[in-house]
Amino acid sequence: MIEARALVKRFGSVTAVDGVTLCAPDARITGLLGPNGAGKSTTLRMLYTVLAPDGGEAWIDGASVVREPIEARRRMGVLPHGAGLYPNLTARENILYFASLHGLPRGEARARARQLIGQLEMEEFADRAAKGFSQGQRLKTALARALIHRPRNVLLDEPTNGLDVMAVRTLRRLLRQLREQGHCILLSSHVMQEVTALCDAVIVIAHGRVIAMGAPDELRARAGAESLEEAFVRLIGLEGPESLS
Repeated sequence: MIEARALVKRFGSVTAVDGVTLCAPDARITGLLGPNGAGKSTTLRMLYTVLAPDGGEAWIDGASVVREPIEARRRMGVLPHGAGLYPNLTARENILYFASLHGLPRGEARARARQLIGQLEMEEFADRAAKGFSQGQRLKTALARALIHRPRNVLLDEPTNGLDVMAVRTLRRLLRQLREQGHCILLSSHVMQEVTALCDAVIVIAHGRVIAMGAPDELRARAGAESLEEAFVRLIGLEGPESLS
């Protein structure tokens, strides 16, 4: 489970995240939905300990991201936006390097890498250098890298950005499998189709604040809209979360 309470992040005079409180339970896919610049990525970066919050607190399976960042990192796998790979290493070597960082024994790491390479349909390029990979190949490698240590919690920042249809289908299938296995999955997106197809619950963020949260059908009903896209437009046009109470 991933929890956050009153998270705040400022960059100079700009408040990028303004008191975000959320809960992403196990065995669910929870989506952070918002326009570009809403604070989604900044919220995720605080959760996976790249940014220190200026206020508030968050926990990964009970481990504080502020007071216990190393323990919190052990409990999650992260796919950041624009995740970089080591270009001179093969996809397999990139994955195994992260396995070593997490302390996996060599035999276990190799077996787990083989499993992920098969699961993500990476056999064709697993032993090629990452330099020159397509966006889909880069994403699959970065995702395998994030999952190598079998984390209970998975955080993904705009995971389908730039992917073709087949890569998106592979990713959807994997995320649903992880959900069925009881994992907590938290992803950010501004693509309505992906949120509708994948998410059990949606947290709508605008101007650094949580505007609404609930299942997609609940948000549509609350906004009096036929589609999630229409509901989203209506919800972010409201003045704030108190308008929805």
